Amino acid sequence: MPAPKVLDVNSGFISWVFLKDRLTGTAIIETMTATQSALKIFGCLWVKLALANPLAVPWEDEMKHSLMISAAVVALGAGGALADGHMPFAEGEGAFNWASYAEFSAAAPDLSGQTLTVSGPWLSPEAERFDILLNYFEAATGVQASYTGSDSFEQQIVIDVEAGSAPNIAVFPQPGLAAVLAGKGQLSALGPDMAAWVTENYAAGSSWVDLGTYANAAGQDEFYGFFFNVNLKSLVWFVPENFEDAGYEIPTTMEELIALSDQIVADGGTPWCIGLGSGAATGWPATDWVEDIMLRTQTPDVYDAWTTNEMAFNDPRVVNAIELFGSFARNDAYVAGGAGAVATTDFRDSPAGLFASPPGCYMHRQASFIPAFFPEGTVVGQDADYFYFPSFSGQDLGNPVLGGGTLMAVTDPSDAAAAFMAFLQSPFAHEIMMAQGGFLTPHSGVNLAAYPSAVEAGQGEILLNATTFRFDGSDLMPGGVGAGSFWTGMVDFVGGADAKAVADTIQASWDALK
Repeated sequence: MPAPKVLDVNSGFISWVFLKDRLTGTAIIETMTATQSALKIFGCLWVKLALANPLAVPWEDEMKHSLMISAAVVALGAGGALADGHMPFAEGEGAFNWASYAEFSAAAPDLSGQTLTVSGPWLSPEAERFDILLNYFEAATGVQASYTGSDSFEQQIVIDVEAGSAPNIAVFPQPGLAAVLAGKGQLSALGPDMAAWVTENYAAGSSWVDLGTYANAAGQDEFYGFFFNVNLKSLVWFVPENFEDAGYEIPTTMEELIALSDQIVADGGTPWCIGLGSGAATGWPATDWVEDIMLRTQTPDVYDAWTTNEMAFNDPRVVNAIELFGSFARNDAYVAGGAGAVATTDFRDSPAGLFASPPGCYMHRQASFIPAFFPEGTVVGQDADYFYFPSFSGQDLGNPVLGGGTLMAVTDPSDAAAAFMAFLQSPFAHEIMMAQGGFLTPHSGVNLAAYPSAVEAGQGEILLNATTFRFDGSDLMPGGVGAGSFWTGMVDFVGGADAKAVADTIQASWDALK
């Protein structure tokens, strides 16, 4: 790569330089990519360079189109941060919204000398991926940012908050604990402007605002949680070759899915593989089924009331959802091994029938993580694929999606924390994470091409098409219910127990906790 035309170095300080084309009056920086992406994040010296399409930036506007980048070492060519992976994506390269990064950088305050601490549950490789995002934030603001991950984060954050040593930002793996800390006055509200931004810029935006809104110490609802990284559960996995050989089409409504299941049975096959086994957690896969069905038969407010017990667990609407699950799981003709095998089949082994010859089953409803348990060498997108667990065409409930995700909340407010939360509004911040894999976002401004594979891009598209998103219901319930009686109740149900009786038992366990 060629060296910059002008580089003024005085006593270790790298001054900002614009190159002016005397004929056109525009700023020209031919080596923008090489220079900016080779910056090694270290210390608090500054380089100011035009970033937003420098070949078309009017010279008189140069100060408005500049990026202030923290740096102590500028390594030209292939060295520096680009080579060691600190900032692996060079400006202008890839399917990133670089303009949004330029816009944030131009408006960002000079926060050199300030620090930002972030704590959460992410360990390797997620921690390293997040560190890369922090490096781009550092480059734009001068902040020295650090992330600390822990497998006991949920215990540690409570200790740190109580001791007055909380990080600036905490990454919560689910809303429950964030809501508890908000109720104690230990989180800083993000404010109505951020809530409005999420409503407008996240697909199913009001759902994300609802999931991040909790009562404060005075009992008043405020917006605290900004969701960043989401996983999907509303997926049905299948083997494309099996569908092609049998002449089956991917269903787009629940009615079509049920009709396809009946057709497979009529053709002498078995439509579903279902397994609830998971050691001490046996039963949880069935709770996901019921939650998905609740979202396809009831409005979001009913689902919310169910997860908080404002609506009883044994309400007829919940019993109906359990029985609809039973129409799949308790139907001997529908399930590999018959209904009696559902409770004893380990969820990790349950997809195996998809890959048998002849097929042991044709479909498996499970979250986006399940390919980890597919046969070795399975190429997702070729050997196996997925489709959206569809909604009923006869219901006016749109395209609901069930899933989970991590949320950012401010536990120790600062200018750096505020700047980072603003950074997370840019499509670029999401795309940098998307490109590294293992990250899905409902941000409607992102470029789906930034995902590293068509598989992840497809899941991202499902998120963007969602009209409602709701968190895994059992994770929102008290542990004694969501990770207790709900699990065991589903095992009893697939074993033959009456749906209403099971729901009564679960409600009784919730009453006992009160």
